[in-house]
Amino acid sequence: MAAEGGVQAVRRAIGMLDCFGGGDATLSLSDLSRRMGLPTSTAHRLAKTLTGAGFLEQETRTGRYRLGPSITELGQLSFHRRGLHRITPELTELARVTSATVDLAVRHDRYAVILSGGSLNPDSGAGLRRPLHSTALGKVLLAWDPEGRADLEALGPLRALTGRTIVSHGELRAELERVREAGYALNDGESSDGIRTVAVPVLDRLDHARYALAVRSTPVVMSEGRIGWFVAHARACARALEVLLLPPAERRPRPSD
Repeated sequence: MAAEGGVQAVRRAIGMLDCFGGGDATLSLSDLSRRMGLPTSTAHRLAKTLTGAGFLEQETRTGRYRLGPSITELGQLSFHRRGLHRITPELTELARVTSATVDLAVRHDRYAVILSGGSLNPDSGAGLRRPLHSTALGKVLLAWDPEGRADLEALGPLRALTGRTIVSHGELRAELERVREAGYALNDGESSDGIRTVAVPVLDRLDHARYALAVRSTPVVMSEGRIGWFVAHARACARALEVLLLPPAERRPRPSD
C-alpha cells in the first residue's frame, strides 16, 4: 500500500507540473485544484512540496504559481545534452531556403512535442504539443517509431480538427503505410485549414525516427508540383541533423561508408 501511495504521489506531482504545459505562465491554486480534480487542501500540499524542491515557485504579490528554477535547470541540461543548441543554423537555413516554417519534434505519448523551430511562441510556450494523428510530424513519428508502438487504438479517439483530419484508426494505419513507402508525411489541411506541411524522419542506424523535421507553408507556396522540392531540402537537412544530434555509433552509414 505504501508503494502504491508513493506512485500516486509521483503521478500527482507530474500531473501538477503538466498543468503548465498548455501555455499558461502562471496558475492559481484553484486552477491547479480544478485541473487535477483534487481538493484544494491536497493541491496546496502538493504545490508546497514542489515549491520547496524548486519545481514551482509562488509569486509573492498574487500567490499564483509558475514553473520554478529546477525545471529551467533540467530543461537546459536536456536541451544541451541532446545537442539541440547546435542545430539552429541548420533549421534557420532550411527556413530561409524554403521561405517556410521549420520545426523539429519528438514523440511524447499521443503528441509530437516541438523542441525547436519557428512554431514555438517564446512568450507563452504555446505550440509545443501537436496531436500525432493530424500532423505531418506525428505521422513520421508513428511510421518510424523506435519502440514499435503500432497499436493505434491506444491513441484513443482521433479528434477532428478540420474536415480533412483522419479520425479512423484504420485509415490512419493505411496512411502510415503510405508515409513509410513515400519516405515522408504530408499534412494537407488536416490540423488547420489553408496549411500544408511535409515532414521527414531524422533516422538512426536502425532506421528508427529519433526526431521528425517539418516544413510548413500554404498550398500556394507549397504547391502540388513543388512538394518534392520541399521534401528534398528537408531530407538534406535531416541528414545533417543526424550528425549533430546522434552519437557516431548510432548514425546511419554515409553513402561513402
